[in-house]
Amino acid sequence: MIRNAVELGAIIPEMPDTTQHRRDASFAELTTPLVDDLAQLSDPVARQFRLDPREDEEVPGFTGDPVGDLDANAVPGVLHKYRGRALLVLTGACAVHCRYCFRRHFPYGEQRLDEAALDRAIDYLAADPEITEVILSGGDPLVLSNRRLARVIEALAAIPGLRRLRIHSRLPSVRPERIDAGLCRLLAESGLPVVLVAHVNHADELTAASRAAFERLRASRVTLLNQAVLLAGVNDDETALADLSEALFGQGVLPYYLHQLDPVAGAAHFAVDEARGRALVEALRRRLPGYLVPRYVVELPGEPSKTPVEGKGPGR
Repeated sequence: MIRNAVELGAIIPEMPDTTQHRRDASFAELTTPLVDDLAQLSDPVARQFRLDPREDEEVPGFTGDPVGDLDANAVPGVLHKYRGRALLVLTGACAVHCRYCFRRHFPYGEQRLDEAALDRAIDYLAADPEITEVILSGGDPLVLSNRRLARVIEALAAIPGLRRLRIHSRLPSVRPERIDAGLCRLLAESGLPVVLVAHVNHADELTAASRAAFERLRASRVTLLNQAVLLAGVNDDETALADLSEALFGQGVLPYYLHQLDPVAGAAHFAVDEARGRALVEALRRRLPGYLVPRYVVELPGEPSKTPVEGKGPGR
């Protein structure tokens, strides 16, 4: 496990939209300087971001829309799958391209949120009184400027029935300098309780810089959770998963989900059998306190929630 942190001074500007890139199926390798440095030291990090010729293989059951996003596309920019929650796709851009990304084939060009489209998306969310939580996603919503995010958050905070704002982002670990004072002030003053769900799959991704980013978020009263994906050659190992949970907790982040890999075309070489996944989670239960054991789930198209796949047994 990497314990030495890589500190970077370079600030990466707001990412351009990668819509055409993705629609052309040329999901290019994209990293940050921090990820490049970590990948030189850690094979589990490198495997997540480096191109692999196996991505070109066609494997039965691995498709372009593995989780039914297109069927849940209520209006441009809004995915509405679950009761009480809706997802707002703010951008197709990311700071990095995870090689197993379940939206690597998603038609972001059809979801582009200009001002008019954003207004229509907000109107949709406001019109449904059952929606109490909105999830900002993408792409990665935090590649957007603070000014753009403020416009979105202000509009959401004005929805009377909204109780929470959730943000899904990889930036605290791959581009931690993005978690700046302006962003933290925006979240602290949003008028809504904010939950940030990070995406870290291996303890080697966590550095002194990510620790500082998470500390800034906690100081802004943001609740911090993590979702990981079970990936062959990355974290399909009891010790790797236990180290990840311990390292996350050490940076103030609670493990939330361990996802079974979404069967997206190009990522079959990352697949881990569910039986293996259940055995790993059972091993974690025997090894860790219950609050450090993530919920092992799979997302199935058309289901009303994430589906547990872990074996039974109470946490300690």
